[in-house]
Amino acid sequence: MPSFRPFTSEELKFVSSFKSGELVAETGSSILMEGAHSAHLYTVLSGWAFRYKTLVDGRRQILNYLLPGDLVGLQGSVIGEMDHSVEALSPLVLCVFQRDRLDELFRNHPGLGFDVTWLAAREERMLDEHLLSLGRRSALERAAYLLSFLCERAANVGMGGKGTTSLPLSQQHVADTLGLSIVHTNKTLRRLGNMKLIRWHDRSCEVIDVAGLREIAGWEGAGERRRPLI
Repeated sequence: MPSFRPFTSEELKFVSSFKSGELVAETGSSILMEGAHSAHLYTVLSGWAFRYKTLVDGRRQILNYLLPGDLVGLQGSVIGEMDHSVEALSPLVLCVFQRDRLDELFRNHPGLGFDVTWLAAREERMLDEHLLSLGRRSALERAAYLLSFLCERAANVGMGGKGTTSLPLSQQHVADTLGLSIVHTNKTLRRLGNMKLIRWHDRSCEVIDVAGLREIAGWEGAGERRRPLI
């Protein structure tokens, strides 16, 4: 993947020993559960997933989306248990790492340790923008921001098309991300469709005009330098 920085020979040797296997998950599979402990960390190799929390009555808030290169489960290494869940949004392949060797990574491979810190800082940056969107953008602006944000992320890892980009979302996923009812979400997405910015399919959204979505959202894009791939 050209958007990821290369390993040094020593880093490659450690990561190869750090890796304990690969996990293949089908759409809808649970990868990590809120409140649970896991002996493993993961990196997304292919596919999409999302992080979410639920209230006691079952209402769900999607926190963020995971694409190739994203680290999954780091929080459990610091806090001891997960305070969110992770679910596969599409067929997913994960690289599995031994959680108990994370200290060794930081101690003996500072370059890789910086990469993990970079990924955590990048996640914080994304969540800042999401919080701004939920707190201050209108429903139409929120939807436009979310779809343009996901298009940019897909493009950064080579998953975006030259013309249009297909996002593996249902309208319920959008509603649970934006904090809107499914009825309000449906009306909002229809408006974007009527503006010829998106085309909605059964369980996917085809983005036709990402520049138009950015204009509505008032968002210029995040931009991203060459990033680490653990």
